[in-house]
Amino acid sequence: MCMKKLICYCFGYSEADIIKDAQENQGTSLIMEQILSEKKKGSCNCAVNNPLGR
Repeated sequence: MCMKKLICYCFGYSEADIIKDAQENQGTSLIMEQILSEKKKGSCNCAVNNPLGR
């Protein structure tokens, strides 16, 4: 069983998702931009959703 290393527990994005997205978008991850944007808006709840509390 292969466990995905989640980066964003709010939106379910894994490290592999972000790497693939960056490769498909000339080195820029649109997923990371979305996560950062949502975090600025206060829509990110990773502190609660992430079992490590971050």
